[in-house]
Amino acid sequence: MNPAEGQAAPRLLQVEIVDVCREIFSGRCSRVIAPAADGEVGVLPRHTPFLTRLRPGEIRLRTEAGEDQYFYLSGGYMEVQHWEVSILADQVLRSHEIDRDAALAAKRSAERMLRENRIPSERDRAYVELLKALAQLRLLERLSAQKSGRSRL
Repeated sequence: MNPAEGQAAPRLLQVEIVDVCREIFSGRCSRVIAPAADGEVGVLPRHTPFLTRLRPGEIRLRTEAGEDQYFYLSGGYMEVQHWEVSILADQVLRSHEIDRDAALAAKRSAERMLRENRIPSERDRAYVELLKALAQLRLLERLSAQKSGRSRL
């Protein structure tokens, strides 16, 4: 049962985002949008419980204060309960922690490996690295577009 039930407090999700090194976010949110393995998923309070694998991409949160927060995710898992969302990942970066030059270099390197390498396992590894670099660059582009007033959540 949600602690807020029976009270005037708004019904919110308790969201925890952690990677292998640190807790990235812990707080109450009105929604979570994450890159599930089969497509983007949006979670609101009282969502049906589920567990899913996450692919490289971005996590978008709307906090209790109405602020939108963005994170890059290298992949991981998300567990959803009616009032809780837990995201566990290998790597999560806040938007301001993403290095555009490093992401561009990783993209070029992965593209080169895909062109030049014939070994399937090496091509698979390069493809995953390309997906990660593209996810970081898309997040930076989204934020840049928002700052200029051309995009929305």
